[in-house]
Amino acid sequence: MSQGRLVGNMYNEKDQDRAQETTSLLRRNRDLAILYDIAGYLNHQVDVHEALQGVLARVTELLDMKTGWVWLLNEQGHTYLAASQALPPYLSDHPERMTGSCLCLDTFLSGSLEGAGNVDVLRCSRLKNAERDSDPTALGLRFHASVPIYAGNTRLGVLNVASEGWRELEPQELQLLHIISDQIGLAIQRARISAEHTRSATRLATTEERNRLAREIHDTLAQGLAAIALQLETADALSQTRPERAHEAIQRALKLARGNLEEARRSVMDLRAAPLQDRTLVEALAELVQHEQQAQTIHVQFRSRPSTNFPVLPARVEVTLYRIAQEALTNALKHSGAEHIEVILDGKEQCVYLIVRDDGKGFDPGEVNQSPGHFGLTGMAERVKLMGGHLCIESEPETGTCIAVEVPY
Repeated sequence: MSQGRLVGNMYNEKDQDRAQETTSLLRRNRDLAILYDIAGYLNHQVDVHEALQGVLARVTELLDMKTGWVWLLNEQGHTYLAASQALPPYLSDHPERMTGSCLCLDTFLSGSLEGAGNVDVLRCSRLKNAERDSDPTALGLRFHASVPIYAGNTRLGVLNVASEGWRELEPQELQLLHIISDQIGLAIQRARISAEHTRSATRLATTEERNRLAREIHDTLAQGLAAIALQLETADALSQTRPERAHEAIQRALKLARGNLEEARRSVMDLRAAPLQDRTLVEALAELVQHEQQAQTIHVQFRSRPSTNFPVLPARVEVTLYRIAQEALTNALKHSGAEHIEVILDGKEQCVYLIVRDDGKGFDPGEVNQSPGHFGLTGMAERVKLMGGHLCIESEPETGTCIAVEVPY
């Protein structure tokens, strides 16, 4: 071999090495950029399902994929579809096809799905059905990468990304997905800890409110009974000598007794969730609306979806929604001048929605929130926040009002 050819080969090898190093560096920079983007997004998101939806959109785009979905474990240990991205009509139009077991879920639940891995159509029953289906909307998803989501040793769920082509993800891409799943696990764990703190704060606030009401009842009854006793003692002392003054003292005692009795009843009603005792939220709201309908000249209507077999809600969620509906309905009856008021309770998977809307004169929510003495909307917002939910108030002068509440359960 000539010296010139030998030198040329050496330079070619160096060029190849530099090209490989450049490619490797660019890939690492891209991976770091992906991780940075996703970490920043997760740190700014509170709602787990919104965060998962955003992560799916980013992962599928950055890895040149098309479709993705995430299963999570609920408190009962059952899996549910928590988020999805661009599912083909074969799956999106038939939600039942995204339920039940499959290879990756069974492997995950058995504890043997430890790292990210490619799952092709021959092994995945869900994709096999899509591939074989004659429906042109199936779009032939041929493989997906399945990644477990953990927080420490706690199993949380499974992340999947899929493609229409036969391209399997490379080991570096699978490793990147595994790191992303760790980020998701930490975000879910952080959200659940935050939710537990919220529940603890709710319990503490409830205890403090009960203690406050108990003190209020005690003070009201004690002071009221002392005043009544004083008037009756005065009447007893004057009964023989000045009967007219004794009669006045008795009348004052009766007035005090009636006032204190009404105050005691109000405090007791606030202390206990009387409207919900031995009744479901649907029954309590229906009775509340029926009572207002009988007492008013305007039309008040209540609807629940589903109308039968409404989901069973935690007691704290039921009480919160009832109090918000009560406040919103009272405000509409007193201030809106509406002819029709509608109360809607809508129970869906993982969330319940409460809507109170009227066709009244409306208002500017910003002005009302800044006005002294208007605490109803603030109280609603605080109740919803304690439940980890969302409150939306839509109203403008002369356009009616719609108050919508979303609470997870």
